[in-house]
Amino acid sequence: MQATEFPNYEIIIADNGSTDDSREFLEKKYPALRCIWLGNNDGFAKGYNKALRQVASDYYVILNSDVETTPGWLNPMVDLLENDTSVAACQPKLIDHNNRQFFEYAGAAGGWMDKYGYPFCKGRIFDVMEDDHGQYDRSEPIFWASGAALFIRAKVFHEMGGFDEYFFAHQEEIDLCWRMQLAGYKIYSCPASVVYHVGGGTLHKSNSLKTFLNFRNNRIMMSKNFPLRKKLWVMPARNFLDAVSAWKGLLTGNPGYFLAIVRAQVAFLKWWLFHKKKSVFPIKRTGQLHGYLKKNMIWQHFVKRQKYFSEIVGKS
Repeated sequence: MQATEFPNYEIIIADNGSTDDSREFLEKKYPALRCIWLGNNDGFAKGYNKALRQVASDYYVILNSDVETTPGWLNPMVDLLENDTSVAACQPKLIDHNNRQFFEYAGAAGGWMDKYGYPFCKGRIFDVMEDDHGQYDRSEPIFWASGAALFIRAKVFHEMGGFDEYFFAHQEEIDLCWRMQLAGYKIYSCPASVVYHVGGGTLHKSNSLKTFLNFRNNRIMMSKNFPLRKKLWVMPARNFLDAVSAWKGLLTGNPGYFLAIVRAQVAFLKWWLFHKKKSVFPIKRTGQLHGYLKKNMIWQHFVKRQKYFSEIVGKS
């Protein structure tokens, strides 16, 4: 954190059951650093919930271990939330650590969502990463902020019940941001703040477990947060679209991808039958959704061949 130029902050390491020499290294090299040893690998969602219950602060910065910060990166995000109490969370601009003219997959310049529940980003559509030439340098409302570098009001985090622990990992920050918007808060991009992210340090995007978690959690998230009238047509449509994706994977020589999606469908049904009541937090649906695309992003990208955010959504 040598690049952090801010007068009042504390670095806290939350260790989610590491099995290497992380603890010994930190205790030897950084004995003054506060560490929270969780003991078990509870996943991103439950791990952060347990750790943040032990932290007293006005704001939290949830920061992955594979992120490099830049000078003054905290100040713009603090200013943004200090100047507008309706903003609950924001994210910096995420740039690829290894290829620094390009956005990074995990969140790029801010997350959006299409009408079928597919998340995408300003600067990243599926595997197409744009080069950063200032095209998304305006701070504005987005649908979700990346958990790789998430700046959030502590009060709102706990008011929302934190992350949904059933998710374990992947898309839990999208679910949280969705719930915050429904509760009347805003989520913002803050491109004046820049961090470099390696990405894929825990699970590579081609990993079958990651595929399983993404598909399962995405379906759970839609079931929780879409109104009933929308779920009646979106969920069947997604059954079809997910089946197409699964069969495409199988026919192109990726049976692991096919099986991961099948397992995700079964796991979603299990959640709906046995765990739904524990995951659906009470929310007054008073908020307007920002960063929401009233189009089918799959059609725009794969059929109409629109590769970039500005082509699909328009200049932003």
